[in-house]
Parts: sequence; structure tokens; C-alpha cells
Amino acid sequence: MKKNVKKVVLAYSGGLDTSVILKWLQDEYKCEVVTFTADLGQGEELEPARKKALEFGIKPENIFIDDLREEFVKDFVFPMFRANAIYEGEYLLGTSIARPLIAKRQVEIANITGADGVSHGATGKGNDQVRFEMGYLGKDSTLTIIAPWREWDLNSREKLLAYAAEHGISIEKKGKKSPYSMDANLLHISYEGGILEDPNAEPEEDMWLWTNSPQNAPDTAEYIEITYKNGDPVALNGEELSPATMLKTLNEIGSKHAIGRVDIVENRFVGMKARGCYETPGGTIMLKAHRAIESITLDREAAHLKDEMMPKYAKLIYNGFWFAPEREMLQAAIDKTQEFVNGTVRLKLYKGNLMVVGRTSDVSLFNAEYCTFEEDAVYDQKDAAGFIKLNALRFIIEGKARKNK
Repeated sequence: MKKNVKKVVLAYSGGLDTSVILKWLQDEYKCEVVTFTADLGQGEELEPARKKALEFGIKPENIFIDDLREEFVKDFVFPMFRANAIYEGEYLLGTSIARPLIAKRQVEIANITGADGVSHGATGKGNDQVRFEMGYLGKDSTLTIIAPWREWDLNSREKLLAYAAEHGISIEKKGKKSPYSMDANLLHISYEGGILEDPNAEPEEDMWLWTNSPQNAPDTAEYIEITYKNGDPVALNGEELSPATMLKTLNEIGSKHAIGRVDIVENRFVGMKARGCYETPGGTIMLKAHRAIESITLDREAAHLKDEMMPKYAKLIYNGFWFAPEREMLQAAIDKTQEFVNGTVRLKLYKGNLMVVGRTSDVSLFNAEYCTFEEDAVYDQKDAAGFIKLNALRFIIEGKARKNK
């Protein structure tokens, strides 16, 4: 049974799915619609979304197109990378980390416009429905959530196109349609569906839109230096950059050198396995560099405990729990470890290879006097005997107790 909703904020791209949803909301719920289009650096022209919304009769004051690129990287991507977050060993969470920001802004717009509902275009099979709705509920549980894919029977592209034709919804043809379901933002671009539904089928080379193949990458290696402050990258090759500019520039460098492609089968929160391909060039560079600067600035036990926490932290983001108190608790602990994660990392990029070739910090814990293989005056090697014996004491006691058993 449909709830009585007067005004709904729709996460709107202007594409086929959300254009159909906009009209469907007007017809099925008889409600006023507010459109929200987020610029997260997806590389698409967003003003056509405004023009299309106006064609649907949306009032100009109810059309929101917001540039969220700096907020996205500074307040969502950077905190996640302080944790070195990676899901199931390979996925850098490019889609996962964008959804809570979109949901947060939708709720803010609902409060600004007096809307009593929010809506999204995520399907009932994927993770995004959870991520959006956990965000809505975490920010304002009084809003009615409308998820059209869980209500209507327009469950194929053919049915969506037929609905669009029947209701006079113009769908722009932009050349050959991609056979893949894709999502892009400043952190990554993803591909699902099509031949990728066979986990044994190699992706076609022309699927990859951002990165060169290793074969086509430059024949000359490129060196870059990333400077960190409190765990965040703040300068590239000595030039200070804003968070969004930093990630954008690293994307360009990484794409040129074939960095950041992955092809994985992941476990969705809803219970099924799904095969996806991702290009995350800048993020891959940031992860490598961040671990390198941590290697000389983090205490051993703090670093090891942080690594133990990371899978839980990554799983929370993947499953849509960005605003959960346990994620915030972990973030506070992670951020504490970054207090002295300052310094510069030098990397070498060459034909898909990303190598750390240097790291330096004014607060480095690497002390050559202690670790040298040459003669030193600070470490008494005889001390190691007692250290080993005390650590083995429980083995010694157990061995004696069970020697004759």
C-alpha cells in the first residue's frame, strides 16, 4: 500500500532509469518531485539534467545540482584511505563510499525544501539500496523512502524504454550503448553485467575507459612524490593540491601508466556473489603511498592493530554503515594513529607496476643506528638471548610438563 507523500527528493542523473522514476513518482504517488544531481567527479555534463527536469515540470527552485567533489574526497575518501580500507583484499570501495554522501545531501535538501520523502534508483538486488537507505534512516528516520525497483514491474531495459516512449520521455542516444552497468566518480569507475556475468570471460579491452593497457602505457617510467600530513596526501611533487585536485591528478598519472585495474568476484551484502571490474588509478597510488609512509612513522603494535581493524572497517563501508557509531568509533581510533603520519613517499610507475622507491619523514621511527648490519654502539646483541628465552618460557614449561606423556 502506497503511503501518502507530498514531496519527494529524488537522486536524479537524467538518464533512462531516473527519468522514468521521476515520471513514475508523479503518476503513481501524485507528489511534487525535487531532483538532486550530485557532481562527484563522474566526468559527465550535468546541466542537461536540469534541462530535462524542467521538461518534466519541475520548478527551478526544486532542481539541485551540487558540486560535492571536494567534500567527497576530503570527508569521505581521505578518512577511508587513512584506514587503508580494502574489501575482500582487492576492492577499494569506490561506489560504496559515494552513497552515504549522496544520501546525506538528499536528507539535507529534504529539510530545505520541506519534502517528506526520498527516492533512489537502486535495484532490489544490489548493495546500493542498503547504502542509500541506511544513510536516510541514519539522518532522518521520519522521511518516507520510495524504492521504485522494489515496487514496479519495469524490471528490464526494454520495459523502461517502452514506458519512456509511452509517456513521452526523451532518451538521448549517445553513440553505441555500453553493454555494462557502470558507476563513476572521482575515486573509480565500475563495470558489471554483460559478458562479466560469466566469471570466466575475460573483459574486452575496449571496456576499460580510463586506464591504458600495460602494452600501450609509456615505455619510460615516471617518478612522483606524494607528501602526507596527518595521514592525508597534501602535495604532489612539491605542489600543494586540494583533496579533489590531488585525486584527479593521481587518476590522470595512474591511468597513463596502466595502474588500478581489478577484476573481482565479490560477496554482496544481500547474499549473492557478483563479478565486477574496477578502475581506481589514483586510489591505488594513494593506498600504496600511504602504507609506505606509515611503515616509517607508525609504531609496530599500532600498525598491526590497525591492520586487524581494517577488514571490519571496510566491511562496514561496503555494507552501508558509514554513519554507524561503530564506524565512527573505529575512525576515531584510526585518526589517532595518523597524528605523526607525515612525510614524503617517492613512487615509480611503469607499465602497470607501482613501486615504492623511497620514503622520508622528520618523525621517522626508522633508526639506522639500531638496524645497521655494521658495528653499532647502541644495541647489545647479547640482550636477545634473554628476550628469546622469556618469550619461549611458556613453551619450555609445556614441554617439560608433557615430556613423558
